[in-house]
Amino acid sequence: MGKVKIKKADVWIDMTPMSDVMVLLLTFFMLTSTFVKNEAVKVNTPGSVSEIKVPETEVLQILVDKDGKIFIGLDKPGYMREMLDNFKASVPSLQLSALQEKNFLALASFGAPVAEMSNVLKHESSEINEIQKTLGIPTDSIEGGMSEFQIWIDAARNSSFGSDMKVAIKADAATPYKVVKKMMSELQDMSENRYYLITSLKKEGE
Repeated sequence: MGKVKIKKADVWIDMTPMSDVMVLLLTFFMLTSTFVKNEAVKVNTPGSVSEIKVPETEVLQILVDKDGKIFIGLDKPGYMREMLDNFKASVPSLQLSALQEKNFLALASFGAPVAEMSNVLKHESSEINEIQKTLGIPTDSIEGGMSEFQIWIDAARNSSFGSDMKVAIKADAATPYKVVKKMMSELQDMSENRYYLITSLKKEGE
């Protein structure tokens, strides 16, 4: 009995729909993704059971590391620009070049005394975090007036988004209490009495 030969047929799969889906997904992720900048310092926040979420926009974030160094930052470069311009108007002695201002706007947060700003901002943004983490923004008053910390807060508050600005404090679990108390006292002196405290959510059993 002769063998039955099965006719082979080429299998053709139309990949066009899959390609369309992949392009749409890629476009979606490109348009909705945000690039996270490195913060000035790493902060290990204390744990809590609160599940209240901090707003994502118009937020002035105050970082406090375990040594009590203070850094501030805003969520958009445009807001950082306004804050810097207002700060310079309050401190006429501060002179920054276009490159120094560009380096400032590339940061997620900043913390250095006025006397050190020009020197710190001469470096690339990738190097600034290593330099500024040993400095921080002083909370000592200037000639009996506002402290540098308060001038920064006031500069942010007087920006176009100031009426909608929320203040969020992200302090390390090992930060000395007197540092946090001093900072909160300076905020209260400016009638800034409402702010978020960023913590890590405790799991059950902790």
